[in-house]
Amino acid sequence: MPTTNTPQPQFHEGRNLKRLREILGIKQDALAAELGDDWNQQKISLLEQKEVLDPQVLEQVAKALKVPVEAIKNFSEEAAIFNIQNNYEKAYEGATNFHASAGNYQCTFNPIDKVVELYERLLKEKDDLIAKLAGEKKK
Repeated sequence: MPTTNTPQPQFHEGRNLKRLREILGIKQDALAAELGDDWNQQKISLLEQKEVLDPQVLEQVAKALKVPVEAIKNFSEEAAIFNIQNNYEKAYEGATNFHASAGNYQCTFNPIDKVVELYERLLKEKDDLIAKLAGEKKK
């Protein structure tokens, strides 16, 4: 029987970390702050360049990103896209005309009314503060 030499996909853990961080919308300095005082943006940048990450560091970073360690080790954009597409379709299976109904969202309040309420409250607070300061001045 002929053997097939199917190459195993090569995962670059640092690059995977960078892609997951970007997908999650977390900046390097924010991740560094989450990891503690020993970390900074430059250290995160250097970490993202490493092909293999130290297991302890990998666990710490995964915890900070709130993802499993395996998500960083085995991240694949193709798999992520596949999962998103399949979960999106499954989430709306059976929904009738989802796209049409999604466009017909009706707001339950008038946004202009909310702006007016906020403005009136700010004016009242300003008037109260002026009255308070005027009262203190007379004493």
